[in-house]
Amino acid sequence: MLEGGAKFPGIIGLNNHDNNYYDLSQGFYHKLHEGEGEGTNMSIDSMQTSNDGGSVAMSIDNSSVASNTNDSHTRILNHQGLRRRANDNYSVQTSVNRRGRVTHALSDDQLARALMDSHSLTQGLENYEEWTIDLTKLNMGEAFAQGAFGKLYRGTYNGEDVAIKILERPENDPEKAQVMEQQFQQEVKMLAALKHPNIVRFIGGCRKPMVWCIVTEYAKGGSVRQFLMKRQSRSVPLKLAVKQALDVARGMAYVHALGLIHRDLKSDNLLIFSDKSIKIADFGVARIEVQTEGMTPETGTYRWMAPEMIQHRPYTQKVDVYSFGIVLWELITGMLPFQNMTAVQAAFAVVNKGVRPIIPSDCLPLLGEIMTRCWDANPDVRPPFTEVVRMLEHAETDIMTNVRKARFRCCMTQPMTAD
Repeated sequence: MLEGGAKFPGIIGLNNHDNNYYDLSQGFYHKLHEGEGEGTNMSIDSMQTSNDGGSVAMSIDNSSVASNTNDSHTRILNHQGLRRRANDNYSVQTSVNRRGRVTHALSDDQLARALMDSHSLTQGLENYEEWTIDLTKLNMGEAFAQGAFGKLYRGTYNGEDVAIKILERPENDPEKAQVMEQQFQQEVKMLAALKHPNIVRFIGGCRKPMVWCIVTEYAKGGSVRQFLMKRQSRSVPLKLAVKQALDVARGMAYVHALGLIHRDLKSDNLLIFSDKSIKIADFGVARIEVQTEGMTPETGTYRWMAPEMIQHRPYTQKVDVYSFGIVLWELITGMLPFQNMTAVQAAFAVVNKGVRPIIPSDCLPLLGEIMTRCWDANPDVRPPFTEVVRMLEHAETDIMTNVRKARFRCCMTQPMTAD
């Protein structure tokens, strides 16, 4: 909403009092506020994380409705099954092997305690029993991100660095708990089906009476957005930008070939691994492409979101192509899209004024063409990812043969958008 309570024309249901979006396709956790100090009731951009350079395979929060994170764990903190007991010995920091099993010292982290509590039954993943993790092999580290209904932790599983997402089951809301259970099962099903070098690898998960858990590989390089923020105004190597864009395009071509839509493709959900390759993460709001009329439109993030999603219109896989165009611009410029606007202002400008980020004057024409076609207002104009891959491969060849020390400098002046 605008100041004074006026709604954006052309943008429907942007009020955080709308509670009609707890369906199977919706992220059931509430979005954290942007770390930009924006005076808006929308929380549209990425969750807040620590700055240790690492990142997680998926976010804990996929809706665009804000919430008060101060109330994140009021229910679980008071759950009688999680109250301190004299013989509790759990920790999210250290573990020792006693009589062949891992035990832990007492911790104040209630979500971690709920997961690691040996007194509560570990439930397997329905129809995906082979993906059920063995909690005795899981060693949890500190949490580095938090949302209204869960936390993200770094840890190890079988000695491998992993990212651990723990979600809280609503104790006093059976209807919401059922929806969350279905969403959890859907995410497990999707992650288990995706096997590609540019898709984050699913390791497993489990269910406990009060929490759900999903474990994936951990990206020590952090997200693309973290990487670009650290570079600040330094030039971005063009060869690396195109190589990483190709990683994303190839991963998304694979996702779309399976009939899936990611719906939240953005630099926060692209993870950098040790060889500088990119893997796509966060399929919490992805779903099979079926009847799109019933899809919840406010999943996703406004700076990267296609206009048809913002307007609550029917959409297809081409919403991911639009988002990719914005991501490619980020990789080329190193900058945050629409950084001179709040996220809600950006949504308004994209829908009602046709605003897009300014393509740098020294951008290779082919890369500029890819961006322009990908973020076209008409989804039919946007190329499929198979075509995007071919175009980027041509650009990569051109750079290797014709462009010496190819770099773009992130020194563009505001405004960063053009009608």
